[in-house]
Amino acid sequence: MRKSLLLSLLASITLSSIHAQLDAAEKKAMTYVTDHMDATMQLLINSVNINSGTLNIVGVRKVGDLYATELQKLGFTLEWVAEPDSLHRAGHLVATHKGKKGKKLFLIGHLDTVFEPDMPAGPYTVLNDSTATGQGVNDMKGGDIAMIAALQALQAAGQLKDMNIIAYFTGDEERSGSPRQVARKDFIERARGCDIALGFESAMGLHTVAAARRGASGWSLDITARTGHSSLVFTDSAGYGAIYEAARILNTFREQLGKEQYLSFNPGLIVGGSDVKVASEGARGETLGKVNIISPAAHVTGDLRFLSETQKNNAREKMKNIVAASLPGAKATISFTDGFPAMEPTPGNLRLLARLDKLTRDMGIGETVAGDPGARGAGDISDIAQYLDCLDGLGASGSGAHRAGETINLKEYPFLIQRAALFMYRLTR
Repeated sequence: MRKSLLLSLLASITLSSIHAQLDAAEKKAMTYVTDHMDATMQLLINSVNINSGTLNIVGVRKVGDLYATELQKLGFTLEWVAEPDSLHRAGHLVATHKGKKGKKLFLIGHLDTVFEPDMPAGPYTVLNDSTATGQGVNDMKGGDIAMIAALQALQAAGQLKDMNIIAYFTGDEERSGSPRQVARKDFIERARGCDIALGFESAMGLHTVAAARRGASGWSLDITARTGHSSLVFTDSAGYGAIYEAARILNTFREQLGKEQYLSFNPGLIVGGSDVKVASEGARGETLGKVNIISPAAHVTGDLRFLSETQKNNAREKMKNIVAASLPGAKATISFTDGFPAMEPTPGNLRLLARLDKLTRDMGIGETVAGDPGARGAGDISDIAQYLDCLDGLGASGSGAHRAGETINLKEYPFLIQRAALFMYRLTR
C-alpha cells in the first residue's frame, strides 16, 4: 500500500474514533457547518462591508437588520431596544427563543466596530488561503456570524426547538453611551434571568477561551501649585510647580504599582503650564506656558485595569496616598470613574471551561484552556459576570483588532463555529 494512502486511512480511522465521542445530533450539526460555510462567509462579507462605527447609527441598525433577518428564520422573536436620545447611540438588537426545557443561555455579540466612516479600514478582502481582512471582521462581526451559524446548525440538527436563548447584540460596545448604567440597564436585566452567558468576542485560537476579563475604569489628576519666576524653582518660597508634581505622582505610581499582576494604569493625556484647559469629555486639552514661569497647573487623565474589585479598590487607595504626599508648593487631587467591572475567574466559570475542554477533546480539536486575562480588554460580558456563570472569546480568531488591517483566521473559523454549536447543545441538555 502506498504511504500516502496508508496515512489517509490512519487519519480517517483516528477521526472516526474521536467522533465516536459525539452523538448523532452533534455529528449532524458539525456536518451542517462544513456544508454551509459558503453561505456563512457570504453573510460575514455582507456584514463587514457595512460600516457600523459606534456613532454611525444608520450603519449599526443596518447590521442589526441583517442579523435579524437570519434569526427570524430560526424562530427567534426580534426586538430593537432603543436608548435615550441623549445617549446618541443606535440601541440594541435582542433575539429571544423560548423552548420547553434546559438551561437558559444568554449569548452576547455587538453590532458596532471602532471604525467610523472616516477611519482607515477597508472592505472585506481575502489576503491568502487562510486570512482575510476588513473593518470589524474579527472584532466582532466574525463572532456575531459564528453565533448565528452555530444556531443554524443546531436548527438543522433538530435541537434548537427546545432551547431557551436570548441573543443580545449591543450597539455601542466599543464606545458605550453615558451614563453606562442607563446604556446597559436592559442588557443586565435580561441577563439576570438566564443561567449561563456566552460571549462571542474574538477567540484567542482553537485552544483558548476567556474565563476572566479585566475590568476598566478611569482616573483624573488635577494639580495646582505656586507660580513665579523659574529661577526660584525648588526654593521654599516657590516650591516645585505643577509639572514636577505630576511627574512625581506618575513615576511613583509606576514604582509602587507597576509590577502587580493584572493591574495596569496608563496616563493617556497630560497638560501642564500657566493656563490649562481640558475639554469636557477629557480627551483633548490646551495649555499655555513659558520656560521661565513655574507651572501653576497640570491635568492628567488615564485608565486603570484590574482583575477583581478588591484589586481595583486597593490600587485606588495606594494612588490616593501617593497623590496626597505632595511636593512643596503643590497640591494634587485624584478622582475615579467606574467603567467596565471585572469578569473574575469564578468557580462557575472554571466549571464551564472544564466542560468546553471535554467537548473540544471529543471533537478532536484538543484541549481548551483559560487565556491570560491580561491579554484582553474589557467587554460587555463584564457587566453581567457577577450574576451568572460566563465564558467569553467564543467568536472568530485572528489578529489586529481595532487597527486597520484587522484579520480573521479562515482555517480556524469552521471549527470555532462547530465548537460553539456543540457547546450550546451540551449546556442545554
